[in-house]
Amino acid sequence: MLNYNANSLSERKGEPRRGWLARFGLGISLFIALNIGLLKDDSVAADNSIPNLKLFAYHQFKTWDQFSCYNYLIYKESRWNYKSQNGSHYGLGQMRNPIVKKLNPKDQIVLHLKYVGHRYGFVNGEPNACRAAEHFDSKGWH
Repeated sequence: MLNYNANSLSERKGEPRRGWLARFGLGISLFIALNIGLLKDDSVAADNSIPNLKLFAYHQFKTWDQFSCYNYLIYKESRWNYKSQNGSHYGLGQMRNPIVKKLNPKDQIVLHLKYVGHRYGFVNGEPNACRAAEHFDSKGWH
């Protein structure tokens, strides 16, 4: 009888393959599949792109006007670069606190909005970013 391939008559009758691959093929396949499954990283890296940071900031406001002023302010301060540094000022809002360097961009936005609200007050329950932008235009800082 001729043995043509792995699907030979002896194999179809239920007799096991006699080669190395036949004995270990399934085990190797399972080993590889399990390791690939274990190596797969389901974590999602933070998308700190400018559009996503702007979207996050937008959702912190109730009105377009205040967000528009905040967008202007952050663009003037850091060009939406959360790693920017100017002397002793750091991050998106160019805050002086060195802790800002260690914060992720979304936390920088939240902290900066608290600062804006504390310094320039609130309008309709949201930080008055327009007043901060006006101050920036007149003084060069906020």
